Amino acid sequence: MTTPSANAAHGTAPTAPTASKAVPAPVGTAEARLHAIFKAYDVRGLVGVQIDPPLAKAIGASFARFVSAEEGAAEIVVARDMRPSGVDLVASFIDGATGEGVSVVDIGLASTDVMYFASGRLGVPGAMFTASHNPAAYNGIKMCLAAAKPIGDDTGLKTIRDTAADLAMGRSPFGIAKGAKRTEEMLDAFVDHALSFIDVSAIRPGLKIVADTANGMGGLVAPAVLKRLPVSFEILFPELDGTFPNHPADPIQLENLRDLQAAVLASKADIGLAFDGDADRVFLVDELGHPISGSTTTAMVAAAVLRKHPGSTVLYNCICSKAVPEVIVENGGVPVRTRVGHSFIKGLMAETNAIFGGEHSAHYYFRDNWRADSGIIAALHVLELLSTAAGSIPLSAVRAPYERYAGSGEINTKVENPQLVISRVESAYSSRAASVDHLDGLTVDLGDWWFNLRASNTEPLLRLNLEAATVDAVGTHVADVLSLIMGLASAKE
Repeated sequence: MTTPSANAAHGTAPTAPTASKAVPAPVGTAEARLHAIFKAYDVRGLVGVQIDPPLAKAIGASFARFVSAEEGAAEIVVARDMRPSGVDLVASFIDGATGEGVSVVDIGLASTDVMYFASGRLGVPGAMFTASHNPAAYNGIKMCLAAAKPIGDDTGLKTIRDTAADLAMGRSPFGIAKGAKRTEEMLDAFVDHALSFIDVSAIRPGLKIVADTANGMGGLVAPAVLKRLPVSFEILFPELDGTFPNHPADPIQLENLRDLQAAVLASKADIGLAFDGDADRVFLVDELGHPISGSTTTAMVAAAVLRKHPGSTVLYNCICSKAVPEVIVENGGVPVRTRVGHSFIKGLMAETNAIFGGEHSAHYYFRDNWRADSGIIAALHVLELLSTAAGSIPLSAVRAPYERYAGSGEINTKVENPQLVISRVESAYSSRAASVDHLDGLTVDLGDWWFNLRASNTEPLLRLNLEAATVDAVGTHVADVLSLIMGLASAKE
């Protein structure tokens, strides 16, 4: 296991491998592949098999046409993560975009939150080449309008997909104009921006931090931020390597936290930070090596933000713990419940002027960050909260008041007709539920316990999240709900 010292992490920024030479051949028509890789919020697929440079060129040209028509954009910003395939994909995307007469600001290797920052700072649309936490064989694109405004399935992604299909299939010609291309470095400005969210002087001197960046873009961003604080820190796996030689950059899976937990205990650190591949998410581990859920982190960050902005609105999604709205109210905020997903949350933040929004999946959104999510900004708020806790108590004690219930985590069940099963589950519980709503899937609240059941956007899966007063109660209720789901799924439709 690579565990460089803090001083080593402060050195020259690591570089990503160059483009790989051998990739699989495409399977299916360009149009079919485009329909497969365009998801509800972004683009994601297997390199070579589904997404390749010719398809990236078509998407780049289509994106340029879309933002030109939507916003009159004459320039876009483009960035990539450390995946070797990103080199050729970005080059082709830029070729497609500049062919439409749109200029490109290439900021090179960056985390997704740095790309959003660049979009906001420059006031231009953006495209980030990343597959986030997915394995090395994948790549993808996260796209936004100017000032990091989201583009979702119903707000432009389908149009971009369909125009790209026309280009890739030869039904529409590529542009022949030549927009300009320039490079710009954004990391230093982003670090200044991220640190502006906290009082750096309030950070406890000597606070000890371990960050596992899993060979992802956190290896670039986390050291750049942490070295500006009066703390000591250690970075695990800081090398930017999109082949992920140590473990997957998917910290929502507990097995991927083991190296961080061991390092926190071995070094007697105060906190552990685990970033996903593109570093827009962060997961926390306390000084005892115990993971902290996204709901608890949402509650802690909400409390920290409301200290600075009393009376503000804070969003939380419908699978967050009930503790989250309780904490928001207790800290003088206005809680607003929302659907799962960044495009919904960012849209509602704009409508309500919410100061902060959190998801159980560890996406944390900040109004003053162009409503975009950022793992490192969330981590900074927690570091400030920990530093200012009365009596310099450890994180295990700081987290305790924010953890009031037991949760199941997300449990996925494969069913052939998810919507039909959801309807039948609702019928089974409606007569004894305290409340039922359809904000996102089905939420059934039975007073001392509740659950949410949602269909996957891409697979025949039902996603169950359940919360109750105790771990034993969670186990009992999960067994009951799953038994009902499986019984209904096997019944004749």
